[in-house]
Amino acid sequence: MTKLFGTNGIRGVVNEDMNCELALGIGKAWGTYLKKTVIRPKVAIGTDARLSNHMLKNAISAGLLSTGCDVIDVGLVPTPALQYAVKEKDFDSGVVITASHNPPQFNGIKGVASDGTEFSKDVEEDIEKIYFEKNYLLAEWKGVGKLSTWDDAVDFYIDGILSNVDVDLRKERQYHIVLDCGNGAGCVATPILLEKLGCKITELYCELDGTFPGHNSEPVPENLGDLIQKVTEVGADLGAAQDGDADRAIFIDENGTYIWGDKTLALAAKYITKEKKGGTTITPVTTSSCFDDVVTENDAEVIHTMVGSPFVARTMIEKNAVFGGEENGGLIFPEMQYCRDSAMAIAKIMEIMARENKALSELIKEIPIYEVHKTKMPCPNDKKEMAMKELAEQTKDDRDVIKVDETDGVKLYVENGWVLMRPSGTEPIFRIYSESKSKDRSEELALKYKRLAEEIINSQ
Repeated sequence: MTKLFGTNGIRGVVNEDMNCELALGIGKAWGTYLKKTVIRPKVAIGTDARLSNHMLKNAISAGLLSTGCDVIDVGLVPTPALQYAVKEKDFDSGVVITASHNPPQFNGIKGVASDGTEFSKDVEEDIEKIYFEKNYLLAEWKGVGKLSTWDDAVDFYIDGILSNVDVDLRKERQYHIVLDCGNGAGCVATPILLEKLGCKITELYCELDGTFPGHNSEPVPENLGDLIQKVTEVGADLGAAQDGDADRAIFIDENGTYIWGDKTLALAAKYITKEKKGGTTITPVTTSSCFDDVVTENDAEVIHTMVGSPFVARTMIEKNAVFGGEENGGLIFPEMQYCRDSAMAIAKIMEIMARENKALSELIKEIPIYEVHKTKMPCPNDKKEMAMKELAEQTKDDRDVIKVDETDGVKLYVENGWVLMRPSGTEPIFRIYSESKSKDRSEELALKYKRLAEEIINSQ
């Protein structure tokens, strides 16, 4: 297991565990890793809107330059915009300075491979090994890297989306959308995209501000009250909210109803597999069964992966999948790129609305209803591995269990539902997910197995 890299990069509180010394060292280790296979690596670097973005960007850039990598600063961009640039412009790697949905005092470092996907675990492990051993390959004075800038990454990204959606169809409908960028990186791209798609736009928190004054950057219901109210107030066709680095999107229907990410994921999967007449889809073990239901109805296959968009994306490439994504609003459209992409998701959801000539609420009603319950508990990082082993051992002979899936954590299929227990990859907590057609049954499962997990964690 990696010590620094979690499910999505390295994150921490600025000037505490996320500081310049760490960023400089990671830059040296990153460059050392790249130099083992590429003579003169080209690395794109970009940031979200956080106040510490320049501090960390400069530190990690210095580390990369010291190893002989050329660094191209693409500025403040959505994470998927940088990933698209890396893939399409033949960079050897990419760096995003972001802590995604975390509070403003956090920041982070996310790695991008040459194909635009996030770093795989083996690459992260190699970089960590170099970092901790301080086994850096520094360049001679004549061989240090050069720093340059590229200002067209956002326009390049928007053009990429427009080339992969039906622009004329959207312009015919002229949807009215309330857009909530949460003062994050989406501000620089999504309003421009929607204007080019012929939308009427009501903007909320579409001004860059790394303190996130509008609301916390995680697009959960308690943070989106203003968006929900505004959709009905102005009579919009839909609302959309982006997280801090704009790789995830959450939707509000025309009635002001918050749509959970698993519903949007299933909606896109339904119409894509219908259009493709089958195919393979990829999603983590945490995803609701509504996804499986709609996909199998279209004679398509579902493959479940570990939690984390890198696992989903790389499995999509391996299996030549037609669609994939996570239940948190992170949708992946392979025709564009193999990463979560909120702006592409917004464009595609409107495309489905236009093609079917249905309101968003009507489309969501077509998705099977499951009651999902999520809870969590504290769990020190050094207890996570022990807790997982003990949970697997104590549940293997459980008479209520029909099937066990240990793809990521311990997922127990039981009568009228399932429950998943797994440690967080980014925080010192343990997560419990449960699902059933019955709300009471879902809550019952979560409570039962949360108690078991707490007993195990507290006994050590």
